[in-house]
Amino acid sequence: AQQPGTALSTQEYRQFFRSLRAAHRARTACFLRGLYGCQNPLVQRLDEYENHGVIPEGPICSELPRTRFFPDFCTFSFYRCTRKRYFIKV
Repeated sequence: AQQPGTALSTQEYRQFFRSLRAAHRARTACFLRGLYGCQNPLVQRLDEYENHGVIPEGPICSELPRTRFFPDFCTFSFYRCTRKRYFIKV
């Protein structure tokens, strides 16, 4: 354990910034989704990347207690973006 008030170690900085970069990338993807919509080829490539090459069709289940189902992946993704809950899994 480090002393309170001291700088992070090199490894701790890597871990700290790794999560920040992930959130920044998620915000960027959400910006593109809001700007261009789900039918945009770039947004579709991002969706395919997130889903191992295939955008899921049909209803989407989530881990959210109040909202467990979405009609499609686009609706699910918009929900994550508007709520800033970027890393909710299906």
